[in-house]
Amino acid sequence: MHHVYIIENEPNNKRYIGYTTNLKRRLAEHTNHKTTSTSREQKWKLIYCETYVNKMDALGREKFLKSGSGWRFLKKHIANYLAEPSSLNGLSNK
Repeated sequence: MHHVYIIENEPNNKRYIGYTTNLKRRLAEHTNHKTTSTSREQKWKLIYCETYVNKMDALGREKFLKSGSGWRFLKKHIANYLAEPSSLNGLSNK
């Protein structure tokens, strides 16, 4: 399986989009500073993941998500996660 994922750094809310075939190993690499692009930050957590059977589908999706249109899609798609807790106070489960 091929995974496209988003991780977030807890202290400063930086986000990283990546691709892997072994999500558990890759998350450990980010957490243990084994990845150059995320090594300066600590406490990465997985906030989003898509899984594909075909490698080229996953790589195409990763490329899209890293684009401006992709970031806008993600912002809408995971809006409830990204929302500040105080802004959710007015929501009810009807």
